[in-house]
Amino acid sequence: MTQHEMTTTSPSSNSQGAADAGEVLSRSTDAASLARSVARSAEIEADLDVNPGRYRMLTGVRPTGNMHLGHYFGTMHSWKGIQDRGVDTWILVADYQVITDRDGVGPIRERVLSLVADSLAVGVDPRRSTIFAHSAVPAANQLMLPFLSLVTESELHRNPTVKAELEATDGRAMSGLMLTYPVHQAADILFCQANLVPVGKDQLPHLEQARLIAQRFDKRYGRAVKEHPVFRRPEALLSEAPLLLGLDGEKMSKSRHNTIELRMSADETAKALKKAKTDSDRHITYDPEGRPEVANLLTLASLCGAGEPQSLAEQIGDGGAGTLKRITTEAVNEFFAPIRARRAELAANEDYLLQVLADGNAKANAVAEQTLDAVRTAMHMNY
Repeated sequence: MTQHEMTTTSPSSNSQGAADAGEVLSRSTDAASLARSVARSAEIEADLDVNPGRYRMLTGVRPTGNMHLGHYFGTMHSWKGIQDRGVDTWILVADYQVITDRDGVGPIRERVLSLVADSLAVGVDPRRSTIFAHSAVPAANQLMLPFLSLVTESELHRNPTVKAELEATDGRAMSGLMLTYPVHQAADILFCQANLVPVGKDQLPHLEQARLIAQRFDKRYGRAVKEHPVFRRPEALLSEAPLLLGLDGEKMSKSRHNTIELRMSADETAKALKKAKTDSDRHITYDPEGRPEVANLLTLASLCGAGEPQSLAEQIGDGGAGTLKRITTEAVNEFFAPIRARRAELAANEDYLLQVLADGNAKANAVAEQTLDAVRTAMHMNY
């Protein structure tokens, strides 16, 4: 890492910095920037097998409901693979972020432990990976204060997640926590010195915000720590997650209750898939644009090892939606049977789940305290 030179900061230079940041954030969505991100992600992917020790990966999930197949094929399936390649793997149970857009936490304890069980069931090894909860790491959350001094309100409003939430509120006031959601994410990434974050292309602006905060902090305060910058710069490991629709043909969402949860039994899965939306054409074809609900079931069956979607469609032919749902159900239940069996064992041992979380929290706290000490030193607040 290179040492950052100290610059004098004044109100006018703050304004210029904000303008520069806005340009950087907007560029994160243009074609050239995306191409660079894709190329850099490919370089990192190749380097993981050669130099896994260079990386610490952080990923996180909000425990707003039980994990489902969209989560698994979107991100969870990769956790074990990254871990097994020797990368230091951190999994955040983002319990504080539950209240960014909600009036209460709901059955938070049950959902947190469910998420821990799901993580372990898909192959996360607590001896090699760290599973921890937001609310249990106060030093990490304390970074929010200095970080908030490094961003402007207009920058926060430009963040895609914040913009989408504001549009969805239909005039209802947004919470301060929702507005500062990008800064909270930056604190999650930077406190543990993570330099690798698996994201989809649409999430690149979030990661760019974290990089900007790290850059600004080290530019403003970094001279106090002469050996190296306080924060590592996080980079994206881009994933091409398959787009799975919910059983109603809409976006898959825990809040819409249109998912198949990892914890479901084979019978519950069959019952749910039996109600899945298709269309009136009995002849099955793979047409993602013209027949999205049918294509969705074909894609799901394919992801679970039943074959390519096009071949499956040709195989079913005039068999209709009933045959399609039967094949999809069989594929899903066979694929997830070992994961569900392991999960059932884990869920029956709450003490073990609590211990895994406690151990992860302890490790996260130790790292967070080190980072906060470095921040205090850089800010001359180590008194």
